[in-house]
Amino acid sequence: MAYNEMYSKELIRRFRNPKNYGEIKNADGIGKVGNKTCGDVMWLFIKVKKDKIEKIKFKTFGCPAAISVSDMVCDLAKGKTINEAKKITNKLIAEKLQGLPKLKYHCSLLGEQALHKAIEDYKKKNGR
Repeated sequence: MAYNEMYSKELIRRFRNPKNYGEIKNADGIGKVGNKTCGDVMWLFIKVKKDKIEKIKFKTFGCPAAISVSDMVCDLAKGKTINEAKKITNKLIAEKLQGLPKLKYHCSLLGEQALHKAIEDYKKKNGR
């Protein structure tokens, strides 16, 4: 089965041209997660201003689903308050990507976890 038969058009589009790829130097929060079984590793970097995620970037090493999930998480969290961003779930991520194959659903969980870890890192650094 070709990957274009397995993945949605939105997922393929984001994999081929992720707009949020990169690193934020001196990030206010960094979230790193990985899956030992599949080898995917995600880093999310956030910059926060007045309790809103002003900037968010990712570096992900993994499959097309993991890269696309990371890019989608950035779009979903950008401009949100910390509390709003904490409500972003793996189900919402998968829905916005027009679905994920069952075998790749764990990637959406990694995306949610990376975002939450970046937020927790930000809170810890700021005594919150």
